[in-house]
Amino acid sequence: MSDNVYDCLIIGAGPAGLAAALYSARDRFKTVVLEKFYPGGQINTTDRIENYPGYESISGPDLVQKMLTQATNFGAEIKTNSEVKNIEKLPDGNIKVSTSKKEFISRVVILTPGSDYRKLGVPGEDEFRNAGAGVSYCGTCDAPFFKGRKVLTVGGGNTAIEDTLHLAKFADHVTIVHRRDEFRATKVLVEELVNYANKPGSNLDIRYDTVITSIEGSGKVERAKLKNVKTNQEEEYLCDGVFIFVGMVPNTGFLKNTEIQLSDAGFIKCEYAYLRTNVPGIFVAGDCRIGAAMQLATAVGDGVLTAIMMKQYLRDKSWWNAPVADVLGPGGR
Repeated sequence: MSDNVYDCLIIGAGPAGLAAALYSARDRFKTVVLEKFYPGGQINTTDRIENYPGYESISGPDLVQKMLTQATNFGAEIKTNSEVKNIEKLPDGNIKVSTSKKEFISRVVILTPGSDYRKLGVPGEDEFRNAGAGVSYCGTCDAPFFKGRKVLTVGGGNTAIEDTLHLAKFADHVTIVHRRDEFRATKVLVEELVNYANKPGSNLDIRYDTVITSIEGSGKVERAKLKNVKTNQEEEYLCDGVFIFVGMVPNTGFLKNTEIQLSDAGFIKCEYAYLRTNVPGIFVAGDCRIGAAMQLATAVGDGVLTAIMMKQYLRDKSWWNAPVADVLGPGGR
C-alpha cells in the first residue's frame, strides 16, 4: 500500500481520539490524528479529576499529556492546527479528508471531534469556568468538590434534574432555577425533583421563571444575580458554585454537507453496538455521537471500541453491513 495512505485517521485529539490512536498505533496501523486546536479538548479545563479509574486525583492537562505521550510512543502522528473542512468517500473505498492546508487519504476514519457545553453567556461565566473557581457543567464530575456548600443549578432538561438531585447528596443546599414555569424533562424525573424539594427539611429549592444574569466573586464564585422573567424583580443570591445544564453543542459543523447522518441537534448518528456510522469505514466515538454519556471514561471506552472494530472492518469489509446479532465481535472469538 502507498506510504501516503493511512490505515486510520482520527479527527479530534480529545480523550476518545487519543484512546483510539493508542489502540490503533499499538496494533501497528499507520495512524494520524488531526486536531483543530491542541490535544485534550474540554478536559484541559478541568483542574482536578477524581472519577477516572486508576487515579484518585489528576488534573485534566496532566492526564492528556500522559495519553498523548502513550499514543505517540507507539507511533501515532498528531497534527495540530488541522481543521477538517470535508470528508469524502472515494470510489476505491478509501476516504479523503481535507483540511485548509492538506488532503489525507485513509482506509478508516474515526470521528472524535467532541462537543462543547452550551453556555449561558452571562458576565462571570468564563471567568470562573472550572470547578475550583465555582462554575461547572457536570454534576457527576464535580459534585464532591461542593460538599457542605451552597450551589445554584440552571436548566430544565433531564440532565439538569438528574445532576441537581445528585448534587443535593453532597451540597448543603441546592437551588435550581429555570426560565420557564415548568420543566421540559421527562415526567418521572420532574416528579422526583418536586417530591424531593417538598420533603420536610429538604435542602433543595426550585425557582421557576428565573434566570441568572451574572456570576460574581473575587477569585471564586461568591454570588449570582437572579431575575424573575415575569416580574423583572432582581435579587443577589449568595452561593459557592453555579452548575450550568443547558445542553451540549457537538463540534460537527464540518459534516453538514457530507454523507454522514446527523441528528437534528447535530450529533452523529451511529449503530450503538460497534459505533458504525451510515458510511462504511467511518466510525464515531465520544461526546459527538448520539446517545453519548458525556463522561471522560465512556469517551475513552468509545475510542477503544472503534479501534478494535476497525480491525474487523479491515479484515472483511462485508462486516460493515452485517446485522449486529450476526457480527462476530471481540467477545465472540
